[in-house]
Amino acid sequence: MDKPVFDALFKKVESEPYAKKLGMELVKLDDGYSLVKMVYSKDMDNIFGMAHGGAIFSLIDEAFETSSNSHGTIAVALNVNVSYVKPAAEGDTLFAEAKEVSKSFKIGNYYIKVTNDKDELIATCQAVAYRKKDKLPFLD
Repeated sequence: MDKPVFDALFKKVESEPYAKKLGMELVKLDDGYSLVKMVYSKDMDNIFGMAHGGAIFSLIDEAFETSSNSHGTIAVALNVNVSYVKPAAEGDTLFAEAKEVSKSFKIGNYYIKVTNDKDELIATCQAVAYRKKDKLPFLD
């Protein structure tokens, strides 16, 4: 566990414009692990009046971003596969939980699930990150 890295990531998420726009909050962070929450609102609807897949994907991506970068070096997405299981309901608090499945010098594999506050499964995801050698630029 690297508290300065975790503190820096919490601070960056708090000031990240896109995360703020969607009301995302980093709840928990550990080595290769992240929990992010977001309240689903009507302004996140698609043309059918259901949660837009892009809003759910954004929540997944925030959890992926923070979990894969929790080691203090830059990690970027190589591949993200999402399966949407159930639509979210207006007012649901959604949680994206990312867990590192494996990590090598260059590659990290992650399993991410999205649930609502009733613990119903909304989406699942498998994601692959490319791990660079460079440390996170905002750690200085």
